[in-house]
Amino acid sequence: MAKIFSALLLLLLLLVVVKAESHPAADGSGNIDCLAECTRRCSKASRHKICMRCCMACCHKCNCVPSGTYGHEDECPCYANMKDSHGKPKCP
Repeated sequence: MAKIFSALLLLLLLLVVVKAESHPAADGSGNIDCLAECTRRCSKASRHKICMRCCMACCHKCNCVPSGTYGHEDECPCYANMKDSHGKPKCP
């Protein structure tokens, strides 16, 4: 019985570690592939090149990109709080 419990506990711990590694941290503690994330984020943008340029700058600074193609800024506060010289949101 103790062996089964230990095996299940080890399996659960392994699952938690794998799940944590598959989602990069939004606090900048993990490295993400900015090109892939920004390509996903800007996939539906009408001005793709501008979106990519801004997204890449934000991603390199914040080390996170919100999920989806629009919104979800709460997932990455650094990304959401960056402003351009006119005080408007910088990151797409």
